[in-house]
Amino acid sequence: MTLREIFLRYNAQTSPFPMLLEVEKAEGSFIIDSQGNKLLDMIAGIAVSNVGHRHPKVVSAIEEQVKKYLHVMVYGEFVQEPQILLAKALCETVNDKLDNVYLTNSGAEAIDGAMKIAKKFTGKHKFISCFNAYHGSLQGPLSLMGNDYFKKGYEPLLPDCERIRFGVEEDLELIDKQTCAVFIETIQGEAGVKLASKHYWNQLLQRCRETETLLVLDEIQVGFGRTGYFWAFEAYDFVPDILVCSKGMGGGMPIGAVLTRKEIMQVISHDPILGHITTFGGHPVSCAAALATLKIILEENLCFNVKQRNQQFNKNLKHPLIKEIRHAGLLIAIELDNFSLVEKTIKNCLKFGLISDWFLFCNHSIRLAPPLNLSENEADLAIEILIKALDHL
Repeated sequence: MTLREIFLRYNAQTSPFPMLLEVEKAEGSFIIDSQGNKLLDMIAGIAVSNVGHRHPKVVSAIEEQVKKYLHVMVYGEFVQEPQILLAKALCETVNDKLDNVYLTNSGAEAIDGAMKIAKKFTGKHKFISCFNAYHGSLQGPLSLMGNDYFKKGYEPLLPDCERIRFGVEEDLELIDKQTCAVFIETIQGEAGVKLASKHYWNQLLQRCRETETLLVLDEIQVGFGRTGYFWAFEAYDFVPDILVCSKGMGGGMPIGAVLTRKEIMQVISHDPILGHITTFGGHPVSCAAALATLKIILEENLCFNVKQRNQQFNKNLKHPLIKEIRHAGLLIAIELDNFSLVEKTIKNCLKFGLISDWFLFCNHSIRLAPPLNLSENEADLAIEILIKALDHL
């Protein structure tokens, strides 16, 4: 059997049409397939490889940690240097306004943990999320999902989960004294890169204060430099009560985190004790990789590079079939007329040497989310291939 046949026979299939790209190697902004084709990766594992594939400093951090120890104890019991240094560095990115960290294996786990923390701290159980929101596919995050299609077959989910329209101020009235938390993406990703105004964020924050509701920001996709700020919320001059991150923080390793104030986080430590536990959360190798990634983003000033590459795409990516380009740094949605055009363009891009994708709740737009250290020449190549792909429709 070929690798592809084994994959289709033994690996769980998540859709009827997997890309089936056989990966031989990945380095920097490129993936090399089993045929030796070099493909420019313009989605970075869906906004995961923020510092590129196998960044030397990330690989070195992994190698050094592997020499010391792997898993030694469930989370929260032993003093492990990679966890401690990462938690400290994360808190420092928000000037210790959020001063406590719970490390997880993924973004969905972090969202699920944040839901429990919010319920325990407030003593309330009603959640507000947004239409077309994506927070993960575990049953807790799925309850917050802003699209009913992906809930089919898994209901009933958690009760008391209501939705509002992202960026629409009159909907904020649905946040009331029974609401424990509003879970919201700083920038809606799967909706096709949708942004809200600064005034909206001010009004949302005010409404949460009036109703004693926690504001939980999901920066799983847009955190760690993706938008040209280390955290996307920095553009709006406020700090949430709880911040959730994952994807781009691990340099390609699995990890997630919940950041909040210690007064909020401490509720999971008593009545009952071990109120939220994980065996592999905060794995030392993933923590070492995440700390290296965080340092690379700051030391190599990748947020500035993001802003430069963003300007390059806005200036040079032009084509009659493109209806609109929505962007937040290097999270870019290229809107076409329909899904058929998007699907054909993605296939053409792959044929011409570029990996792209679409959005779950916006299938008429092409997704770009490349490594944050994408070079000027690589961006030019991406633009050239995208235009060529559109020309060949």
